[in-house]
Amino acid sequence: MPEITKDMTIGDVLENYPKAEKVFLKHFGNGCFTCPGSKTEDIAFGANMHGLDADTIIAELNEAINS
Repeated sequence: MPEITKDMTIGDVLENYPKAEKVFLKHFGNGCFTCPGSKTEDIAFGANMHGLDADTIIAELNEAINS
């Protein structure tokens, strides 16, 4: 099974795992889809910028892509 990690960029995850989109939308809003930073910022950085727990987001992302 594939696994998403905190050090993966948001853009790479969105590109490679379409099912992850709903998790990013839930936690970060739709800004991730148009933000130029999503191509270089990793999930841990994005979570920190939004005041969220990266481990929670990672767990939800992995659940989404493996469902």
